[in-house]
Amino acid sequence: MIKKIILQSPTKIEGDIYLPGSKSITNRALLLAAMSNGTTILKNILYSDDVQYMLNALKKLGIKSILSKNNTSCKIYGQGKSFPVNKNITLFLGNAGTAVRSLLSVLSIKYNNIIITGDKRMQERPIKHLIDALKQGNAKFQYLKKKNNIPVLVKGGFQGGKIVLNGSISSQFLTGLLLASPTLKNNTKIFIQGNLVSKPYINITIKMMNIFGIKIINDNYKEFLIIGNQNYVSPKKYFIESDASSASYFLSAAAIKGGTVNIFGIEKKSIQGDIKFASVLKKMGAQIVFGKNYIQCSKKELYAIDMDLNDIPDAAMTIAVTALFAKGTTIIRNIYNWRVKETDRLYAMSTELKKVGAIIKEGKDYLIITPPKKIPTVEINTYNDHRMAMCFSLLSLSGAPIIILNPKCVNKTFPDYFIKFASICKYN
Repeated sequence: MIKKIILQSPTKIEGDIYLPGSKSITNRALLLAAMSNGTTILKNILYSDDVQYMLNALKKLGIKSILSKNNTSCKIYGQGKSFPVNKNITLFLGNAGTAVRSLLSVLSIKYNNIIITGDKRMQERPIKHLIDALKQGNAKFQYLKKKNNIPVLVKGGFQGGKIVLNGSISSQFLTGLLLASPTLKNNTKIFIQGNLVSKPYINITIKMMNIFGIKIINDNYKEFLIIGNQNYVSPKKYFIESDASSASYFLSAAAIKGGTVNIFGIEKKSIQGDIKFASVLKKMGAQIVFGKNYIQCSKKELYAIDMDLNDIPDAAMTIAVTALFAKGTTIIRNIYNWRVKETDRLYAMSTELKKVGAIIKEGKDYLIITPPKKIPTVEINTYNDHRMAMCFSLLSLSGAPIIILNPKCVNKTFPDYFIKFASICKYN
């Protein structure tokens, strides 16, 4: 295993980037296809650790799938209401939060006795609010190690009905409930307690469910009505958008160092909330052009911002590092859910930003960043978090080399990230 990578500082950023498919969309599409009547061909899938965990789980659950030779498309043979076929199995899902929360919900319908578990960090990440919500619909669970965390034995029995869900921790909890509810006999009404975080990810879920034949009524993100006795129906073919979160690193690179970078496979009409990142970067001073199936970014002088970035928590991490190259003090607000991701991202980001001499104030749900006069060569600890590795690669644009520890953690969502990043770095 490569323990570290040294990123030399380029003189210019320039080039075209063709991004892999979205992880969030890929894993949703795989599960939707498995639950559908009919066969679905998924194009432009992301073949990464998180997606492999979902594919392996579906195989254990009795779903037949065929990957293309280059791993960019996948044929899924759906089982409809027969899903899942197998029972009395254990699903190990690594640190794939989307897979854990979605499968736990969907598998809570039938009496299957399926164990859902993951790696050490996933066993620390919250699951209580989702299980409490599913229990309201008569689902039965057994915690196998620590209460309110996986591993958990899913016993089945979910019948829907009236469900109250705390929405303040993770939108993945609601995504799981939405995916599980349409095929039930009963109608399900989900009432959101508190402020629902990361709403754009719920939009992705609802739009994709609609493409697979399911109707959801969303009342201002406070109440969701799911009519029972619906059936998932394959759209035959489904093309997965390129990953908007991954686009953020290349857009920021151009904004920081320039020339111009073109990101292909994504556009302003994207269903992904992280498309908003480009507009935030524009507010900081970058030159942004939206075209048909691409976004273009060019360097201009960057200035600090003070913004609520709850809707784009992943891409907000890229803003935190970009702030080191902006004039003034940047404030990123309403990002408590950073603390329950692949690592405690607020702590991790604060710690690593301080290494370069930035003045940092870390609050419960905010980060205040005042950049240093000069960024030195430092070693960045990635906390086994893919987004930490990708965000901090941008430090190499400061004029000094940067050392990234455990660079292979990017395999979670973007295995060839450092190759793509190098492709736009010019050294003359």
